Amino acid sequence: IVAAFFFVVLLGGTLAYGQLTPTFYDQTCPNVSTIIRDVITETLVSDPRIGASLIRLHFHDCFVNGCDGSLLLDNSDTIVSEKEAGGNNNSARGFEVVDRMKALLESACPATVSCADILTIAAEESVVLAGGPNWTVPLGRRDSTTASRDAANAFLPPPTLTLDQLRESFTNVSLNNNSDLVALSGAHTFGRAKCSTFDFRLYDFNSTGAPDPSLDPTLLAALQELCPQGGNGSVITDLDLTTPDAFDSNYYSNLQGNQGLLQTDQVLFSTPGADDVIALVNAFSANQTAFFESFVESMIRMGNLSPLTGTEGEIRLNCSVVNTNLAGPDSMLVSSI
Repeated sequence: IVAAFFFVVLLGGTLAYGQLTPTFYDQTCPNVSTIIRDVITETLVSDPRIGASLIRLHFHDCFVNGCDGSLLLDNSDTIVSEKEAGGNNNSARGFEVVDRMKALLESACPATVSCADILTIAAEESVVLAGGPNWTVPLGRRDSTTASRDAANAFLPPPTLTLDQLRESFTNVSLNNNSDLVALSGAHTFGRAKCSTFDFRLYDFNSTGAPDPSLDPTLLAALQELCPQGGNGSVITDLDLTTPDAFDSNYYSNLQGNQGLLQTDQVLFSTPGADDVIALVNAFSANQTAFFESFVESMIRMGNLSPLTGTEGEIRLNCSVVNTNLAGPDSMLVSSI
């Protein structure tokens, strides 16, 4: 069944997912993917992290009231921005790259491509450019005219969660807390993380006064040197020790060696009794093709979470501002979803 699904996804055609379809921009903006890909390629020259940062924006958008571009909105008289939620503040990045994509698309195809679709396409292109799988992206999302910092704080999973809590966070957004959880966690095969997201594992894990026992001793020593107790929490290090900028299955091999950087990574392999999740980690480590196929299926499922379609929402002309606010600070927000 998975193989057949993957085959259909690759073929694309007119297959629709809910109200989304891969052919949505074929007539109105046929170069949309090329424009987005070119911006990522150019940015990668000076910022090798950008691919991982862009896919993270897509994740953090979809986990909060669906894939509607709400994460991209700045604070205003009518918007309380999700950018300053706990899981995003001083952490989510790449917004200026999305703005550059949007500006080019507005020039090529005015008022046509939504910011939500830009994030979705950018996530796929980022994976491909890092050596991962490609897939035909279902499109046709529209943009929210609202944001919810409260929902972002509630639904974005922090790196301190146990496996049961992590599973609950996936269930809360209607994703599978087994296959989707393990496959989508594989996006941590590239990118970086700050000391502040894992240093609790190095010194006082669960208030024990000792490091996390599931952390490889050699890695522990290296991380303690990089992130001294009470040191600069903004220092970054690779999520994947072996191939930090490549999209591959080494993430899962790292977990088998107790070298998962974040607690939410390592719990996938080191939680007693979690045989179903551990089996998936082992399967993806042994078979990169199986990982890629499951990742594609889960990305499409995540991208189909509560999209705005038809006449819902709007096509934002500037991803950080709702259209009714473009005229200036005195404009009133009158559109609704």
